Amino acid sequence: MRVAVCQLNSRDDRAANLAEARRLLERAAAAGADFAVLPEFVDYLGRRRGEPEPETVDGEFAEFFSRAARELNLTVLAGSFRERAEDGERAYNTSLVFDRSGRRIAAYRKIHLYDVEIPGRVSYHESKTIAPGEELVVADVEGTPVGLSICYDLRFPELYRALAVAGARVLVVPAAFMAHTGRDHWEVLLRARAIENQCYVVAAGQIGDHEPGRTCFGRSMVIDPWGTVVAQAPDVVGVVTADLDLERLEDVRAELPSLANRRLPDQDGVKVQVSPSATAR
Repeated sequence: MRVAVCQLNSRDDRAANLAEARRLLERAAAAGADFAVLPEFVDYLGRRRGEPEPETVDGEFAEFFSRAARELNLTVLAGSFRERAEDGERAYNTSLVFDRSGRRIAAYRKIHLYDVEIPGRVSYHESKTIAPGEELVVADVEGTPVGLSICYDLRFPELYRALAVAGARVLVVPAAFMAHTGRDHWEVLLRARAIENQCYVVAAGQIGDHEPGRTCFGRSMVIDPWGTVVAQAPDVVGVVTADLDLERLEDVRAELPSLANRRLPDQDGVKVQVSPSATAR
């Protein structure tokens, strides 16, 4: 399976962002990609007051990428968008996947939300505007099980282990990873998730400056199950492709059977002991 990671600089003009996303999907299709991945908040990344109203999974956003997938004969993970939540006050951060016919085959709502409070330094609560998802999703993409995640999920290895145990051979990470953490953590975390779970990792990021005062790291990449970076985007808007060798994945799992040998914490017969001193602190 040939995959394409599409690296964007989405701003506060939704129509322009979608047009650029379409151009990159056309480039991916021309390069022979079977599956293209776009970054988080592909349709809008700017000031809150200009955000598009949250939509359903069958709204204009979905129609746009369903049509692109069908017309380009390409399976598309449409980054993420703001999906209308039941409480009417927040939105889900949701990825949609469309097959070559334009049919929606999966929807994943970002589970982990970035809430931090450091007195005098940082006060940010993603959960004020975004509702957390609750369901793990493995989609059948071109006959290959693909585990879905979004950006901050990357810091929670238990999610990816659960996806691998559920059968995923490829893990996707659409993201808008901040530059100041991306320099030190982005590639390290992506390679760790690939090595731990013996999966390909396909990560598409936003790149460059976005209002208000936000800079995203980019460096979209594809990593093999051994942890080797097999493709990486330069620091510009664009597309890079890589061919996934699924036979090599099975060879890695056979030669180094860490998934088969795991014993914690989801294996029967394993107990957890917590000392009194540990709980007293």
